[in-house]
Amino acid sequence: MSDIDINNIRRLDGGLLLVFRALFQFEQTTLAADRLGLSQPAVSHALARLRDIFEDPLFERLPHGLRPTRRARELAPRIEALVELTNQALQREVFDPARSTRQFRISAPEFVVSIIGAPLISAIRKKAPNTVCSFLSHSPNQALDVLRRGEIDVALGRFSNVSEGLVEEAMFEDRYCVVARRGHPRLKGKLDYKTYGELPHVLAYSPAEVTISEASRDTRNMTIAAWVPGWLNALIAASKSDLIATCPTRLAERQAKALGLQIIRASFLRNPIRVSLVRRTEGDKALDWFFAELRKAVSV
Repeated sequence: MSDIDINNIRRLDGGLLLVFRALFQFEQTTLAADRLGLSQPAVSHALARLRDIFEDPLFERLPHGLRPTRRARELAPRIEALVELTNQALQREVFDPARSTRQFRISAPEFVVSIIGAPLISAIRKKAPNTVCSFLSHSPNQALDVLRRGEIDVALGRFSNVSEGLVEEAMFEDRYCVVARRGHPRLKGKLDYKTYGELPHVLAYSPAEVTISEASRDTRNMTIAAWVPGWLNALIAASKSDLIATCPTRLAERQAKALGLQIIRASFLRNPIRVSLVRRTEGDKALDWFFAELRKAVSV
């Protein structure tokens, strides 16, 4: 017990955590008070106690509300985790999606969000309208680290070093394809490897997957015209030029009509894209429900 500050823990009750959470979410004392069913003076008093405990202003007053300080932004995911753990302890076997105010925190690369984001959010809004889905972007190693610390609920992506304490399950598998604008002067639905190497490419990179230097290892036989952050930017660039882009097929299928792209399934692009879901070994009824919705969103 020597490393635990018992006095400060006694001062920080669950009601203060809820006030911090509401102020961080709404950035206004009036909205926070309405959400918690408290008076505005009660919220202001709780904020004063929080400032004393954490020895920081936490929220700076602006003409139209509050702005979290750096310290408040650092505390937010930890306090969110404390609130959720407390809720799990009190209501371990009960989860009502229609009444829940849970925030589900997902780390996922851009292309995964592009594929599952819309159907997942739509399903969640219908079944659990008071919950929030927060999509975050981390490198694979960072995603696993913040997942272990409880700062996110689930990590989606491609992982090679899932360790003890975490559980990995396959979500979906995809293949690469080539996209080009409809009316491209050299492409009409077919592409051989020689032409693939000759045509100028727009390539995508993302810290959530690979950096430019890592992605460059597989580009020896390609003519590179540009690097852009994220596959969606690569698809847009290809749609407005004679550049071609290599990307996941499911992503291309979602965007082809809107962007006026043709999709070419080249036989020489053989490497599969395997996307996994990683979660902590311990869970709760809310996360079990959310993971089931995630799996359904993948199949849409």
